[in-house]
Amino acid sequence: MNLIELEAITFRYQSAEPPVLRDFSMTATAGECLAVEGDNGAGKTTLFRILNGLSFPESGVYRFDGVGIDRAFFKKQAAAKRFHQRIGYLFQNPDVMLFNASVREELAFGPRQLGLAESEVEARVRDCLALFDLEPLADRAPYHLSGGQKKQVALAAVLSLNPEVLILDEPLAGLDRKTRARLLTLLGELRQAGKTMLIATHDPELRDRLADRTLALQAPEG
Repeated sequence: MNLIELEAITFRYQSAEPPVLRDFSMTATAGECLAVEGDNGAGKTTLFRILNGLSFPESGVYRFDGVGIDRAFFKKQAAAKRFHQRIGYLFQNPDVMLFNASVREELAFGPRQLGLAESEVEARVRDCLALFDLEPLADRAPYHLSGGQKKQVALAAVLSLNPEVLILDEPLAGLDRKTRARLLTLLGELRQAGKTMLIATHDPELRDRLADRTLALQAPEG
């Protein structure tokens, strides 16, 4: 069964503008890795916002694990909380994700919002710090970090929730060669572990190494 289903989705930001997505459909099965490609304005970020429940289409249906995802769904607090636990979203710009006083607090924030026991929160923080070799930065303020370090902290914060689905917007953009190689290896390990991944990328190496298939989006015509 498909884990993610979009059926005939149409979305526009302003009523007078052409749709960013028009009659758009797609599916993804559990454990699948999709590379999402397209020029700027093709709708990659819009698609990801819909999949994460941050934007809602004007028409069409979104189902996650067989359940319709719409505004009414998010009025059910327990269901919405579980949904956000299952899907992790890495924004292209990590600055919009980082707002805590330290890297350690950044990684703890999501698990605490889920109501996990403090011992479990501490274990997840410790594991994610180790996974990204972030221990020396644990007490640093995220806004003092380099762009590559911020992206690693943002991804570590996503992984601290242990989501089933990872939606990653240009995860390798702006990284130096060493950090890029490390994240490529990590993403490969996550894929082998059975994570479902949708990755917006212009990077052919990432696509060729990880993707089961490619979803190509086209910018809307006027």
